[in-house]
Amino acid sequence: MYPILVALVVALHFAFIGYVVIGGFLALRWPRTMWLHVPAVMWGIAIGTRRVDCPSTWAERWARQNAGMAPLPPDGFIAHYITGIIYPPSWAGGVELATLAVVITSWALYIRRDIGRRRQDRVITGGVGDDES
Repeated sequence: MYPILVALVVALHFAFIGYVVIGGFLALRWPRTMWLHVPAVMWGIAIGTRRVDCPSTWAERWARQNAGMAPLPPDGFIAHYITGIIYPPSWAGGVELATLAVVITSWALYIRRDIGRRRQDRVITGGVGDDES
């Protein structure tokens, strides 16, 4: 059972990282999900700057120990599964900056679209609620 739990925690971890990266673009399609993306990004930043340990990493370490598997390295999930596998370790800082750029881009598009929607709503309603008097 514990090896299955390890696999589920790893899958959840990858899903969370994916959501941190592209969740803002998902919010362009489903605007109400932005309220989930903002705290996910803040949590991702806190973990990335090593200010907070990730509960998923704790869960994986616990499940690995109970499954009799090799322990997760001290550097954690990203160092074990991503850095050196998907990109070279020397690229880590650049990947973090690129990820931040993707998030900022998605948020800028979201805000731009929201502002455009508000302008369109004012035109459609004829300025009802505007303080133009």
